[in-house]
Amino acid sequence: MELSVAPRRYLVRSPSASSSSHLQQPKATRINLSKPAFISFPTQIFSIFYKSPCHPIKNRPFTPLSMDPPRIITQASENENGSPLTSSQMGRVGEVKRVTKETNVFIKVNLDGNGVAENATGIPFLDHMLDQLASHGLFDVHVKATGDYHIDDHHTNEDVALALGTALLQALGDRKGINRFGDFSAPLDEALIHVALDLSGRPHLSFDLQIPTERVGTYDTQLVEHFFQSLVNTSGMTLHIRQLAGKNSHHIIEATFKAFARALRQATECDSRRHGSVPSSKGVLSRT
Repeated sequence: MELSVAPRRYLVRSPSASSSSHLQQPKATRINLSKPAFISFPTQIFSIFYKSPCHPIKNRPFTPLSMDPPRIITQASENENGSPLTSSQMGRVGEVKRVTKETNVFIKVNLDGNGVAENATGIPFLDHMLDQLASHGLFDVHVKATGDYHIDDHHTNEDVALALGTALLQALGDRKGINRFGDFSAPLDEALIHVALDLSGRPHLSFDLQIPTERVGTYDTQLVEHFFQSLVNTSGMTLHIRQLAGKNSHHIIEATFKAFARALRQATECDSRRHGSVPSSKGVLSRT
């Protein structure tokens, strides 16, 4: 059996091509499908990915040229300022080290990850919540922290959140092309928590949880609000958290982190219709 492939016309730009655009029209090719074969075309190397500021190239969908002939294919081996891309630049990554007399915190977050969690804060319940952030947000979250636990967990909880907010701020960059807004309600058995957020650059927290016990395990439940307030302060995020139902303290807090993770995932994902523009009528989103 043979298949005749009709000629197609593609508008392309190669690294070695002259500044003037030109059309290439490959000759019709006959393919014998009765045995394996490789098809070759006149040789110039092109990048077949459309680079979006809010997603790394490695995560962009594969689009054959024949399915998208009008698009101008550009070389995608450099970042916005023209310097070569490193492996860490292929994703939106934030990395922060915060050292004080009270704590020592290292955090690395990849917004375009796969839900990998490696968290060791010295506070078991907080590790569990950070695991929820990674799993349900599909972020890679790596947190290592030590602190003055002989006093209490307050300083470590706070500084982990401050460093996490700073890492998110780094990873978001100029926030071009993102959805910006996120909204999600997460149930966990009898608990139901609603989270809405805006990556506006303006820090604000509205927090309305009624957590019935003072502790979950060894974790002081007052630290939940303080965690989100600290994260909001450094990330420049507007965050609203509302409890719609719930009686079990563990369920209420875990549903909160799950809803937050999904809302943050929504907000940081790429809006394909924006084509890399800033999602603001002002034309800029910044922490200040």
